[in-house]
Amino acid sequence: MTDIYLDHAATTPMTQEALAAYADAARRGANASSQHARGRVARRIVEESRERIAAIVGARPSEVIFTAGGTEADNLAVKGAFFAQPRRDVVVVGEAEHHAVLDSARWLATYAGAQVRYVPVSGDGGTDAGDLARVLDEADGRVAIASLMWVNNEVGTISPIAEIAAECRARAVASHSDAVQALGLCPIDFGKTQLGAMTIAAHKVGGPIGVGALVATRDFPLVEIMSGGGQERAVRSGTLDAPAIAGFAAALEQAAAGRESQVTRQRQIRDYLIDRVLAEIPHAHLRGVDPRVDATRRLSGNALFTFDGCEGDSLLFALDSSGVSASTGSACQAGVPQPSHVLMAMGLSEDEARGALRFSLGCASTKDDIDGLLAVLPGAIERARRAGQVGRMKKETVA
Repeated sequence: MTDIYLDHAATTPMTQEALAAYADAARRGANASSQHARGRVARRIVEESRERIAAIVGARPSEVIFTAGGTEADNLAVKGAFFAQPRRDVVVVGEAEHHAVLDSARWLATYAGAQVRYVPVSGDGGTDAGDLARVLDEADGRVAIASLMWVNNEVGTISPIAEIAAECRARAVASHSDAVQALGLCPIDFGKTQLGAMTIAAHKVGGPIGVGALVATRDFPLVEIMSGGGQERAVRSGTLDAPAIAGFAAALEQAAAGRESQVTRQRQIRDYLIDRVLAEIPHAHLRGVDPRVDATRRLSGNALFTFDGCEGDSLLFALDSSGVSASTGSACQAGVPQPSHVLMAMGLSEDEARGALRFSLGCASTKDDIDGLLAVLPGAIERARRAGQVGRMKKETVA
C-alpha cells in the first residue's frame, strides 16, 4: 500500500540523531533535581541542551523554560503574563491564532474577568503591525499581553514579527509569539526580534513529542500557572524530561545546520505540488500567500487548498484509504467537525472553509510523493464531492 506522509506541520518523525540522543539520556535515567551523581548527570544533560537550544534561537540559556510542549508554553505565556499584571485586564490575540492561544485568552475572559481584543488577519492569513497598533491604542494602557503568531499553522503565512514586537515595546506591552511553525525553517533570533516571549516545540523539527519551551526574557511578566517543586525559574514546576530535552537539542541542531538547503528543496517540491493541483483539479483554490509570487511570506513546506463541493474530512478519509496522510488544518482540532477559524477569519464562507486540505512537507518529502498524491487525489475529490451532494440532498429533504 502507498505510504505518503504530507502532514509534517502536525508532527514530523523523529530524526535518527534525536532518537540516539533520547536513548542515550534515557539509559542514564535519573531526576535532574536529585543531588546524587546520577541526578547531576541528568542535570548536566538538561543544562547543556538548554545552552544548545538557546544558541540556535538567539537567546540566553536562562531565558529557555522547558515545558511539555507548545500548548503548555502558550498557556504559560498568556495566562502567566495576565496574572502577573493585576492592573491590566486586556488580552490581545490574533483572530487566526492557534487554539492554545485563543482558548487561553477565552479562559481568562470566562474565569478571570479579562477582556479579549482581536487583531484581524488579512485575506492571505497574515497580521499587519498597524492593525495591532490600533488595537493596542484603543485599549489605552490596559493590555497585559499581546500574542501574535510568527507563522500561521494552517496557511503558512509569515507575519512581520519584529515589527509586531516593536509596536508592543513602544507601548510597554508584554509581547509573545507562537513560533512553533517557524522553528527550523525561518531564521530566528529571539534577541533581535525584541519579543518578550516565544513558544517553540520539539516535534515540529524532528524531536520528541511532549517537550517544548517558552523562551522568555528575565523581565517578561510571568507567574506560575502550575505549582510544585519550583523548577524552571519557579514558573514551570515538574520533573524535567531529560531524555526528551536531549532529543530536542539534537533535532534542533540538525534542523538549523540544514535549514537553508532544506527550505530551497521544500519550496521546489511545494511549488510543483501547487502547479499540478491548480492545473489538474477543477475548482481548486490555493489559500494564503501565493509563494510563486512572493516566496518570502509563506513557509517553505506549506500548501493549503480548498476544493469546491467537498467536505475536508471526507476528502481526508478518502486520501487516507489510499495511503496518503494530510490534514484539514490544525491537528489539535482533530475529530472536531467544524470549519477552519483561520480561513473564516481570512474572509472565506463557512462552506468554502469546510473544503480545506493542508499538505505540509518535511525532510523526507520528495517529488515522487507529489506524483503519488496526484495519482489518487482526483478520484478522492470525485468521491468526496459525491458524498457532499448526497449530504446536501438529505439536508434539503429534512428541511
